[in-house]
Amino acid sequence: MDTVADVEIDLYEVLGITKGASKVEIKKAYHKAALAHHPDKVAEDERVEAEVRFKAAKQAYEILHDDDKRHLYDTHGMAAFDPSRGHGMGGEPDMEDILAQMFGGMGGFGGMPGMGGMGGMPGGPQGRKVPRKGRSVEQEYEVTLEELYKGKTTKFANTKNVVCQTCKGSGGRSGAKAHACGVCNGQGQNHVLRQMGPGMPAMVTTVPCGTCSGSGELFKDKERCKKCKGKKVVESKNVLELYIPRGARRGERIVLAGEADQLPDQEPGDIIFTLEEAQHDVFDRAGSDLKAELKISLVEALTGFNRVVLTHLDGRGIQLNVKQPNGKVLRPGQVLRIPGEGMPIKRSDARGDLYLTVDVEFPEDGWLKNDAAVQKVRDALPSATSKIPKPEDVEEVEFVFEDDLDGFGAGSGDPRAGGGWEDDDDEDGGGPQCATQ
Repeated sequence: MDTVADVEIDLYEVLGITKGASKVEIKKAYHKAALAHHPDKVAEDERVEAEVRFKAAKQAYEILHDDDKRHLYDTHGMAAFDPSRGHGMGGEPDMEDILAQMFGGMGGFGGMPGMGGMGGMPGGPQGRKVPRKGRSVEQEYEVTLEELYKGKTTKFANTKNVVCQTCKGSGGRSGAKAHACGVCNGQGQNHVLRQMGPGMPAMVTTVPCGTCSGSGELFKDKERCKKCKGKKVVESKNVLELYIPRGARRGERIVLAGEADQLPDQEPGDIIFTLEEAQHDVFDRAGSDLKAELKISLVEALTGFNRVVLTHLDGRGIQLNVKQPNGKVLRPGQVLRIPGEGMPIKRSDARGDLYLTVDVEFPEDGWLKNDAAVQKVRDALPSATSKIPKPEDVEEVEFVFEDDLDGFGAGSGDPRAGGGWEDDDDEDGGGPQCATQ
């Protein structure tokens, strides 16, 4: 197995100095590197790489400018700062152990010199060069319940980068020869030291070269392609079609493969839409089932009805014929299930069910105009019977109508006040809740 020193970036190389450099030369080199790679001094798209280089230069200076630390580094490399190897300079864990935990062993960490690559990656056991896949673009797409019920196809304009056909993605004019990028030495990537976290040693990692955009090559200004101006890609517009199948659900991902930006020597990424279901005014959905309220009058609850009760998601009126041959009464909260009137089930002709919860709307106050009307209702309805035995002492009392139980125990500090126990039962499914007095 390769040791950590095999993959460490040489701190002298980070500052661009020789091992015999004096402290004055080290300081000058650090100031030069810090100025060149300060994140505030570069373009926005190069700031991530610049920050890595800036921190690497700072760490190299802190070690090499200190005589004791420099001696330890010259003797043992970065292992000098690992207490598990007997040098004890700061309590950092073993870098090799960290890599082993993160990547299943040093041999599985691809892309570093002298180390085996991951299977299927460049440098892996097969030795095949598999094109990298570009970055995919993800976004949410809101759809209505009607659109999910019926399905939807929509077209939209898309702007993306495609490989320049004038220069075939080289970035240079015909016949022009590129020269190797001086920053990455033609490798297209740089090995940098990246701090893993507080109290942990810097980790060697690989980042694409920001100067050559990872290609390892550059053209002189006058040799750049006139079409793409050396960028290797040009902007292109096309029309894409997004198909949402019937019965699709919230959270499902619809992938338009290969429709994201193109880059030379890369497989284009995808455009991925994640469906977000808009709230509906009438229906609630759970899986392939639908739920809605069935509002009926008191007369309908007692005698039945035959009418359209709601408009479905496809515009159809849903009619119910509820007969009461045996005097069956519809009560608030009762549920009627209509098989096959729920959401479509993908890749089939089946549908879920529609659940209707009965909500009885009582008449307005004063609908009984006189005593004669009251008597007619009493005669039509079953007689009221009390199950409470009549005591010997009976007192008729006055009462006041209240809309709720907010006044029950108000100001007492009792946790049972205001119907608290009933609320707890409804929300949590549990019994009475205790409160600290």
